[in-house]
Amino acid sequence: MARYPAGMEPDREGTVMFADFMIGGTWMAAMDSAHEHGFSFNEAISLMINCDTQEEIDYFWEKLSAMPEAEQCGWVRDQYGLSWQISPTIMGDLLGGSDREKLARVTQVMLQMKKLDIEKLKSA
Repeated sequence: MARYPAGMEPDREGTVMFADFMIGGTWMAAMDSAHEHGFSFNEAISLMINCDTQEEIDYFWEKLSAMPEAEQCGWVRDQYGLSWQISPTIMGDLLGGSDREKLARVTQVMLQMKKLDIEKLKSA
């Protein structure tokens, strides 16, 4: 973690300038500043959570979704405006391969969902 030194106004001495941390074996970095940024979060940056079960999808959805109007196809936006993709680990198998009809069916079912439902996707 690095903190702002004195003399870097408008940032206050001792506040966090940047830090790095590990989540699930992946290194992340975060930065902060008191300067006006002129931007907000959007879907260009998102974090993905791969879930093995519907219970995991339901858990993360409940914890992270703070903007129901932003929910679509497994995407949620948290209280800070950060986008998350909450997806079943089998999604690659469901959307992969050369079976175009299967791909079309799964895609059509998925496009109707907000929170992804593993059983409905598998049934497609």
